[in-house]
Parts: sequence; C-alpha cells; structure tokens
Amino acid sequence: MLHQIKRSTLVDCPIEKVWNFIATPYNLNRITPDNMAFEILSDLPEKMYNGLLIEYKVTIPLFGRWRWLTEIKHINEGVFFVDEQRAGPYKLWYHYHEVRSRGEQTEIIDRVTYQLPFWILGDLVNALIVQQQLKEVFDYREIAFKQLLEG
Repeated sequence: MLHQIKRSTLVDCPIEKVWNFIATPYNLNRITPDNMAFEILSDLPEKMYNGLLIEYKVTIPLFGRWRWLTEIKHINEGVFFVDEQRAGPYKLWYHYHEVRSRGEQTEIIDRVTYQLPFWILGDLVNALIVQQQLKEVFDYREIAFKQLLEG
C-alpha cells in the first residue's frame, strides 16, 4: 500500500534564501535528527542538479543502519524538486519539495509518497512504527528550518 505524508512549514524568510538553503545538498545533514546518525558518503556539489545521486548512511530507530541512494530530479529552479530513492530501506520513496512565497514569509511544502517492503507486514510496521518515526523527522525539520532560516 502507498502511504503519504504532507507537511507545510511557514518561515519568516524570503523565498530565495529558502530555495538556496534546500538546493544545497550539504544542508540535508542540518535538518536531520541526530538520532539518525546521518552520514553523507557522496562527494557533493554546492548546488543540486537533475540526476544528482546522493549516497548516505542513516540509522532508522529499531531498524538499524542503512545505505540509502537518492536521485535529485524534476528541478524547477526556485520552485520545486524531487528526491527519489534508488536503493534503500523503502520499496518506494518519492519526496516532493516545494517553496511558495507568502508575502514576507515562505511556505516549505513536503509531500512524501512511500511504500515499505513485505506487503501486509510492511503496512503493519508502518502503522505501528514508521508513520510515527517519519512524523518525528518532519517535526524536527520544521524546528530546524525555523532556527536556521529565521535566525
């Protein structure tokens, strides 16, 4: 079964600054909770580009340490991009990122469509554990965005 998470965060920051922040691959580490022991393995450019592959290791609480490979695609400069899992813990991971100007503020929109492996067992694990873990990741990101972009 496909699952989806939708989040929206409003920050007191101009859209250009927000876009530049999220378009810089190194900043992914700055918006990831410490308990995930996020480690980028790839050499990264200063700015993302279509087709950029990013490999990293991440700890998923209760599930251990995983190698994860994502591809950056569908970039519409200053508006949106997608990161899509090529290899990792999910059967499917498609993460749409968008920024929208709201006057003096910027709205950061995340929409993740994902599927776990193992069919019904994966759906059960999602309901019991993964859904809450992802909520906590996006809660952390909301706080991190506000601290890093408004400060």
